[in-house]
Amino acid sequence: MEKIDPVIEESWKSMLLEEFERPYFYQLKDFLVQEKKKYRVFPPGPLIFNAFNHTPFNLVKVVLLGQDPYHGIGQAHGLCFSVPKGVPKPPSLINIFKELENDLGLPMPSSGDLTVWANQGVLLLNATLTVRENMAGSHQNRGWETFTDAAISRLSAHRQGLIFVLWGNYAMAKKSLIDTSRHFILTAAHPSPLSSSRGFFGCKHFSQINNLLDNMGVEKIDWRLE
Repeated sequence: MEKIDPVIEESWKSMLLEEFERPYFYQLKDFLVQEKKKYRVFPPGPLIFNAFNHTPFNLVKVVLLGQDPYHGIGQAHGLCFSVPKGVPKPPSLINIFKELENDLGLPMPSSGDLTVWANQGVLLLNATLTVRENMAGSHQNRGWETFTDAAISRLSAHRQGLIFVLWGNYAMAKKSLIDTSRHFILTAAHPSPLSSSRGFFGCKHFSQINNLLDNMGVEKIDWRLE
């Protein structure tokens, strides 16, 4: 069996090396190869590990958990909730920006690209890292969750004072992976239009994150976007 050698940032690669050698990951790779023969799969291959590549293991300050990549053409680029510059902002992202304005007074940005956050230590991690075009959830339960759960567990075990941001029931179910004696957890309703009015708006997580970082003597996140 040919060894899997993914293109992923080196600190993450060393931390997750054994995951790439486990049977489930070989099965996941085979599944993706077959999917790509029949369908369009998002994000493009080089962007699947984008969250890891922008936020090295030892530089993570905040972990924001999403569920699935966007499944429309040009939307997904490997960072949860984010879309590349020039792509219309999805409804959940618009609500995130509304809360950002409510919390910190920052105006609605023109772009939905959150790479600036990722580069400051916000790990924008989806539980599932790929999706079939126009089919939400189509790559769930194929192995990605095992992999991303391992990433969360490694952060919990090997880092201290991280802030895990869990929006919605799916993300909140990951609480069991996090050592609350070492880390902080912020929870709220999901920012989607279906649930944002039930506890996402008004959560003030952006200011809470920076207050926690400040109290630890860690440089705060500059949440401003273009």
